[in-house]
Amino acid sequence: MIPERSLDVLRAIVQDFISSNQPVGSKALLDRHPMGVSAATIRNDMALLEEEELITAPHTSSGRIPTEKGYRLFVDQLGEVKPLSQAERNAIESFLVGASDLDDVVERTARSLSQLTNALSLVQYPSLGKSAVRHIELLPLSQTRVLLMLITDNGRVQQVQIECQSELDDELVQEIRGRLNGMLAGSQLSEVQGVLFDLAEQFAQERREFVNRVVSSLMSLVDANRQEKLVISGASNLIRQDVDFSGELSKVLEAIEEQVVLMKLLDELHFDAHGVGLRIGSELGMQGITNTSVVFTGYESRGTEVAKLGILGPTRMNYSNNIASVRAVARYLSKVLEDN
Repeated sequence: MIPERSLDVLRAIVQDFISSNQPVGSKALLDRHPMGVSAATIRNDMALLEEEELITAPHTSSGRIPTEKGYRLFVDQLGEVKPLSQAERNAIESFLVGASDLDDVVERTARSLSQLTNALSLVQYPSLGKSAVRHIELLPLSQTRVLLMLITDNGRVQQVQIECQSELDDELVQEIRGRLNGMLAGSQLSEVQGVLFDLAEQFAQERREFVNRVVSSLMSLVDANRQEKLVISGASNLIRQDVDFSGELSKVLEAIEEQVVLMKLLDELHFDAHGVGLRIGSELGMQGITNTSVVFTGYESRGTEVAKLGILGPTRMNYSNNIASVRAVARYLSKVLEDN
């Protein structure tokens, strides 16, 4: 059991090291954090923390820096997460105002989060199983071409043009549009194929070719939602912090390129008392990566979690600020999706 004063010393060391990137000595610590005890007492506390492998000395006779275990205890002991300033909240909101569709919303969200945290941001697209059809539009563009649009309940708008071999029948276009919306509005995307499997059979023989073209094109739009996708922003932030990765940055960038690895990590994250999933160093389970941390949380559409977003950066990060930023951006994104 670590005494409370020793925990206070650990918190002070972590905070000072995060802000200065310099080992923390007992005298400097007391200068910045008056604790009402002598430097000798602080040195005893630091010795205990070192015995517990919570801090370490990078060089002989130097100050101390947190270990991975020290960061973990520091995060677990965070009583409250510092709230974002009004300026930071306004920045998030203004970044997302005016987004035209889901793709734009996700990209703006990723840029906003990377700027707030000075880290790499990752925003996961809503998955197929958690999205539903809001509306389907079928618009004639010419005598032989029609535009098919799929609009989902999370605001994503997809479209594809269909070229016909003969002149369009406006009455048929309207009938198919009505049937598709009547059959599919509110349906999960995962249900679309089953609902439409015999649609063409409900039309006269001479009309089935066009109906099949529409159904095939619609399924191609649905299938595009099946692809697990991450939008990433802020890689330059990591490059500027190269020294914090202790020579691991190339491996970190390789892991980022392997989105399958990151997707698996997101699926395995469990949220803690602060409402985030947080892994530090070796907890990531990525070989050769021990100086990297991730902070993630979920975002919602109409009260249901649809995907995750978060950040990746060095273990020497401002955990309190980054947890607050990740949570705030998730709330704003959920609100945008709710309002669409």
